[in-house]
Order: sequence, then structure tokens, then C-alpha cells
Amino acid sequence: MDHQESHTHSSHNHNDCIETALATAETLCLEQGQRLTKVRRRALELIWQSHRPLGAYQLLAKLAEEGFNSAPPTVYRALDFLLAAGLVHKVESMNAYLGCAHADKPHKGYFLICDSCHNVMEFDYQDVHTSLLEKAARHGFELRAETIELTGLCAKCKMASTGANA
Repeated sequence: MDHQESHTHSSHNHNDCIETALATAETLCLEQGQRLTKVRRRALELIWQSHRPLGAYQLLAKLAEEGFNSAPPTVYRALDFLLAAGLVHKVESMNAYLGCAHADKPHKGYFLICDSCHNVMEFDYQDVHTSLLEKAARHGFELRAETIELTGLCAKCKMASTGANA
């Protein structure tokens, strides 16, 4: 279970997720010889505070409210850094960013996106990745990027819709 799914449980403390994500970011940046600047750190924190993927312009507006240099190039550079470091994922269909719950281990982005509440759950299935590599190789295709986004209804919204129809 990741931070996107787990926030619906009453015992979940989302602040723990944010603190863990920031600590992981600090460690990864040190290991990579990079700096987690104030704007990068705050961008990551704001992305994690949102229970849904956050768009660049939403992020820009929040940073501006807090007095950061929120010029679009500054925000996009921060997002590019966070993406390259593996600290966030880009959910292409929403053109938005999501904190990575597994930043400490390299992996591909696979997402379940609820059409109703717009929550996104990240999942990691190595078997899907392996199968795609094999299929691509059979066609002589070199796979360079991979993001899978599946849309539908999360368990909570599915239950609410079936309960409303009962």
C-alpha cells in the first residue's frame, strides 16, 4: 500500500509519509552528490501534501503564495530534478506529479487512476515490466521509457456507486 491509497484509512498519519519522503530525498541527494535546495524540498513537500497528483501550475501558485521564486522555469527545473532523482513520477494523462512511495529503489511507474475521486495508486509489478521487455525485444524494439496508467474506479468509489444504486 502506498501513500495515495493509505490516506483513506483512519489510522494513517500522512505527516509520517511526508517526513519519510523528505528524509529519503535528503539521503538520495547526498548519495547522488546533489543538493535538495529549498525550492526542490518545498516542491516535493507540496506534492506529497496533496492526496492527488499536483499539476505544475498548481505547484507554481502554491510556491508563489509562500514567497518562493515561482517563475515557471524555476518550478520546471525543480520538477525535472525531482523526476530525474526518482523522487516523483509524472502521471502523463493528468499532466501532474505524484510523490514516489518507493524512491529508494529504481522502478517503473504503474498507476491505477480513479475516474471518480482522481486518487492515484502507484503499484510495482516486475512481471509486467519483464513481459513488456520480452514482447518489445521480439519485435526488435528497444524500450526506453515506460509508464502504464490504468483508469477505473477505486474500491471506495465503486462501493459508493453500487451502494447508491442499491
